[in-house]
Amino acid sequence: MPWKECNLMDERIKFVGRLLEGEKMTVMCREFGISRKTGYKIFNRYKELGLDGLNDQTRRPLRYANQLPFQLESRILAIKKSTPPGVHLRSEKN
Repeated sequence: MPWKECNLMDERIKFVGRLLEGEKMTVMCREFGISRKTGYKIFNRYKELGLDGLNDQTRRPLRYANQLPFQLESRILAIKKSTPPGVHLRSEKN
């Protein structure tokens, strides 16, 4: 038996459509072969964003823990370029 070809977006639309018609989440998730957590995630994205919410979302982090803000990084690099070689900047302690 050949594999059934399917489009992920079409499957998500079918899933959400049947939920909107009143079918139960547990039964739908079992039929579509996904976890209930994934089913609720898909349905909540649809409720929040409409059809655009059914597209794959980026997995890129919103921010990077060790990355400096652009303005601070630019200022540090400007100071570094303006300082002659061999001179070390230190904060004065009282």
